[in-house]
Amino acid sequence: MPHTVEWKVRLYLFEDEGTTKARVVLKTGTTELTGHGAAHRNPADTDVPEVGDELAAGRAMHDLGRQLVDIAERDIDVLGTPATGQSARPETGWPMPDQNQGA
Repeated sequence: MPHTVEWKVRLYLFEDEGTTKARVVLKTGTTELTGHGAAHRNPADTDVPEVGDELAAGRAMHDLGRQLVDIAERDIDVLGTPATGQSARPETGWPMPDQNQGA
């Protein structure tokens, strides 16, 4: 069954005294989730704001991704679908397409 949705994601970055903090907010239309991340610069390191932004944003998105996978795993359990086992991979319960298919 075809399925198309649009989820809105906003990423906020804040820096204060060598610490960059990130907050990423996902709005699905029915749910809102927030991920958080931070990066701390050693005072002896060169001040390169882009690096702090990248680390903090990546950590916030990783936090958000973990939350989404946790929610999906709970939904799979509720549906009674057999678990494929705990994995750090986000495709839990859903097969990955064969990359060699059609090549």
